[in-house]
Amino acid sequence: MIQVAIVDDHQIVRTGFRELLTEDSAITISFEAATGDEALAHLRTTPCDVLLLDISLPGKSGVDVLRTVRQRHPELKVLILSGFPEESYALAMIKNGANGYLCKDCEQVELLKAIHMVSLGRRYVSPRTAELLADEMSGERSGEPHETLSDRELQVFLRLARGESVSDIAEQLHLSVKTISTYRSRLTEKLNVGSNAELATYALRHGLITE
Repeated sequence: MIQVAIVDDHQIVRTGFRELLTEDSAITISFEAATGDEALAHLRTTPCDVLLLDISLPGKSGVDVLRTVRQRHPELKVLILSGFPEESYALAMIKNGANGYLCKDCEQVELLKAIHMVSLGRRYVSPRTAELLADEMSGERSGEPHETLSDRELQVFLRLARGESVSDIAEQLHLSVKTISTYRSRLTEKLNVGSNAELATYALRHGLITE
């Protein structure tokens, strides 16, 4: 049996995916969680093979959760199931440790195929993500600057883009204000922007946050 956990802040979404998954006799639901903190708490005590993880969560985002899971539970398979299209996050999340990336409007057969594939230790790449990877490798598509960010840089970037202060981010990530300021400097250089407002504009333009 494949033990699957569903992490999404909308109950109706969790219910819908639970109903889809339970139609597969090889899958059982390990737990459901509405927040990143809740998911990480469950993982301390509840066995799980595949984590279905949304990106947009209250408090800790899916980016935050992915980074923590890779540190604490390196064997756990993480399948991102997001409302953001592949162009926004797929390559960045896969490069930072996700085992696969799917949009929430995917077909049931694709979702089940992805879960089975990542549970076996393979990566699941949707046709659109495969196209993005192929274009990047062939030189037809130069990767977007945010796709080169480390998991920690991506964490800090998204929080800054959503308007969080350096001190608040430092507190949430248990780092010093000086460390966050250093990350901010790296981000402005890597993304070629000059201010937090421009970081937010970049994130909006690339579909990484919603207004």
